[in-house]
Amino acid sequence: MLNSKVIGLSVMMFLQFFVWGAWYVTVGNFMAANGMSDQIGWAYTVAPIAAIISPFFLGFVADRYFASERVLGVLHLLGAAAMFAAPYTANISPTAFLFTLLLHVLCYMPTLGLTNTLAFQNIDDQETQFPIIRVFGTIGWIVANLTVSYVFGADTTATMFYVTATAGIVLGIFSFFLPHTPPPSAGKAVTFGEIAGVDALSMLKERSFLVFILGSFLICIPLAAYYAFAPVFVGDVGFTKPGSVMPFGQMSEIVFMLLMPLFFSRLGVKWMLLVGMAAWVLRYGLFAGGAAMGGDLVYPMVFVGILLHGICYDFFFVTGFIYTDKKCPKNIRAQAQGFLVLVTQGLGLGIGAPMMQTLKSSLTTEAGTNWQMLWLVPCIASGVVMILFGLLFNDKVDASDDEAGYGTNEAPATEPTH
Repeated sequence: MLNSKVIGLSVMMFLQFFVWGAWYVTVGNFMAANGMSDQIGWAYTVAPIAAIISPFFLGFVADRYFASERVLGVLHLLGAAAMFAAPYTANISPTAFLFTLLLHVLCYMPTLGLTNTLAFQNIDDQETQFPIIRVFGTIGWIVANLTVSYVFGADTTATMFYVTATAGIVLGIFSFFLPHTPPPSAGKAVTFGEIAGVDALSMLKERSFLVFILGSFLICIPLAAYYAFAPVFVGDVGFTKPGSVMPFGQMSEIVFMLLMPLFFSRLGVKWMLLVGMAAWVLRYGLFAGGAAMGGDLVYPMVFVGILLHGICYDFFFVTGFIYTDKKCPKNIRAQAQGFLVLVTQGLGLGIGAPMMQTLKSSLTTEAGTNWQMLWLVPCIASGVVMILFGLLFNDKVDASDDEAGYGTNEAPATEPTH
């Protein structure tokens, strides 16, 4: 099982998510320390923008004309160049800094789909081997956080960008030594509608799928608060190295990922999604309560909120992808997965990030940020979406429905944010 290809692809996946985790978690702390607190929300808008654009790049260019490993290498080298420039543009203006981040993620987001393509096309037993390869991505994210925060103590310094860029160069060079993988759609006519998931829109005629898509979109708007401000909040309430605390969320993600088949068989898709949504509500409630109480209670409440990430991420995002794969006809599954990514990671988080930034700015004075209210708003918003979803979603699909496609080898072009 662990042949040279699997080992090489596992290293690729480790570096892939190391590059992302090295800056994404703590960039808000860097911006706060460098007079850009009012722009943090916009820093978490650039990735959704890139998530919307990247499927078109993959569909019209990378998947048709160039070998996947070469495109992966070139994109990571270009993304590394942008990260090396980030500290310098931060000294110019917030706009220049945000534009540099945008350049980086425009290079990075297509590589999420490319690494999946490389993995799936170069292994023999996808259902057994791919989870082993993919878990190294989560490990890479955790190690990146610990490297930046614990090893270098760089939660607020430019070192995070140099670590990211260095890892990008290593992966860029390493990519050229990965198995040769010809473009998967070479010679195939691919239309704008296929890439945009136009055919998948026909699924919205089904009430249950429409409720699922709308619920996923709406819940991702308040979710943006966590990705943008949780590391800043963790540092503000007294954790000295936020980047070394946040990875505990990914550690719990690994645990719950392994337990998902058990929960799925017992709960079914509706209750899996509801539990995932409820975990977000509880997490925001713990954050708000911790901020209100202060003192020694804030640490365990915030830490438990972080540990809930495994349920938040696995039960909501992963279950959502499984449901989409099982619900849609085989000929439009890939489109439907891309459409779900666009709706959640693109539109939902893309709209949510500036909204949460506006909320934070309105709650911040010279005395500091009213964290209790900042977390209470997304807590209530998530709770409303959860209740409406529970009342309106009645589809019944279980993990044993193999004919619907559970465990297929198709994967979304862009994976959900950790």
